[in-house]
Amino acid sequence: MSEEIQVSVRGEENVTVIDLVGDVTTFAEEAINQAYQSASADGAKNIVFNFRENDYINSAGIAILIGVVTEARKRDQKLLMTGLSAHFQKIFRMVGLTQYADLYPTVTDALASVNGETAA
Repeated sequence: MSEEIQVSVRGEENVTVIDLVGDVTTFAEEAINQAYQSASADGAKNIVFNFRENDYINSAGIAILIGVVTEARKRDQKLLMTGLSAHFQKIFRMVGLTQYADLYPTVTDALASVNGETAA
């Protein structure tokens, strides 16, 4: 388990994508919150958290994401999460994150959903 996470923010067709590379643990809190705040400051209404290059999320990581979901609801933002393994999709459902953030297999699928299209 690494203590390093790389978080990047990029714009794509009506959404802001936050790519997470590495483990989502307590060590990721500052980077994830900074990325989310940066996206919000830029006026993002649709934010995709891309977990495609992520292997590990612990309870502290889940707590960080719950905090982001709470903030997003206050700001009337839509959160989408992509690239989660079947295991983490199940955990996100169990802790209730999927009530407030939709899950998609890929960023392309999330973009299609936001733009009212069906993914190819």
